[in-house]
Amino acid sequence: MYNKWAIFLFLCLSIAFKPNIAVAGLDGSKIFKQNCTACHTATDAKLIGPGLKGISTRRKEPWLLKWIKDSQALIKSGDADAKAVFNEYQVQMPPQNLSDEEIKAVLTYLTVGDAAADKKAVTTTAVTTETPSSFLSDSTLTYVLLVVIIFLILIIYALKNAKKAIKLAAGIIDAADNMSSVQCAKVWMTGHKKFVAVVVIIFVLFGVRSGWNALLGIGVSQGYTPEQPIKFSHKIHAGQNGIDCQYCHSGASKGKTSGIPSANVCMNCHKYIQEGSVTGKVEIAKIYKALDYDPATGKYGNKPSPIQWVRIHNLPDLAYFNHSQHVKVGKIVCQECHGKVEEMDVVEQYAPLTMGWCINCHRTTEVKMEGNDYYQNLHTKLAEKYKGQKITVDKIGGLDCAKCHY
Repeated sequence: MYNKWAIFLFLCLSIAFKPNIAVAGLDGSKIFKQNCTACHTATDAKLIGPGLKGISTRRKEPWLLKWIKDSQALIKSGDADAKAVFNEYQVQMPPQNLSDEEIKAVLTYLTVGDAAADKKAVTTTAVTTETPSSFLSDSTLTYVLLVVIIFLILIIYALKNAKKAIKLAAGIIDAADNMSSVQCAKVWMTGHKKFVAVVVIIFVLFGVRSGWNALLGIGVSQGYTPEQPIKFSHKIHAGQNGIDCQYCHSGASKGKTSGIPSANVCMNCHKYIQEGSVTGKVEIAKIYKALDYDPATGKYGNKPSPIQWVRIHNLPDLAYFNHSQHVKVGKIVCQECHGKVEEMDVVEQYAPLTMGWCINCHRTTEVKMEGNDYYQNLHTKLAEKYKGQKITVDKIGGLDCAKCHY
């Protein structure tokens, strides 16, 4: 039973896992990520080959070094274990250009695992997902005015009491001293009508402004961060692993919508990577369930079910937006509209996606003329018409109503 663990150890050195354990200055998990995960997991789970967790406790290190470096040479030498492994799997393992130290780093990683890095990742996630509070808000002016008014009232009340104390000390009795606070306030407001009018006008204007801003916010979902059925981290996939946005959202450069990747796209990697660096097997298992896929046998069932992703960005029907026009022709990077997705564990709506926001972008974004041969004649005319000027999108009809509403 020990033999089967050895043949695929070398093959383990071929795709992607999470770097964590360093031996003699080498990151065993990084080497494993780059070379091994096409056929193996770092756990006990079987993929194309067996899971390799703790492989060094099941096979002797000298034998593993020879097998990984040149399995065919070991078989030709007449090694009984090597022949048995090859006969069992019938897979030819090509020679690996790895040093003894690199192989030992991988073996250490497979023995120790990366629980420490998982803990660190969880901590990092908790820190980076915090939303910094903002000191300023729409109600700041209201608070300032209230504080000023309360402060003035306190000063008036203190002066009134001081004046009353002086009169009492002098034996002078004033009818106003026996008035209640409400009566005093009425008398004061009557004698300071202009000041009261200014305060009322300020509050009315600010109330109108607040109401206007509230109306402008109707239908604006900036910051919307829904909980998804599968906890997919863009930070890990697009950030740490460097997966290009259009690998999953392939429609962005080809059509109107960027598209939600099908679960089959996920399986291009997760057929081999069966355990995540933060969530373990829990979230990846949801992909398998949706596809009715059995990772133990590598076979699909006949009862797949769709993943009910929650839409985040949703323009109203009255507005037309074409991704390919912006991505392919305009050469706009995804982060311009969607923010630094590669730093988001949970994706949110980064931009307001309002008409004013789009128009301002058209007024400031320069037309990309280089590499767009299809529009060469148009660009030549624009260069002549706006000689010496910055040619922004608004100069090619970017502010025309019919461009987005028709």
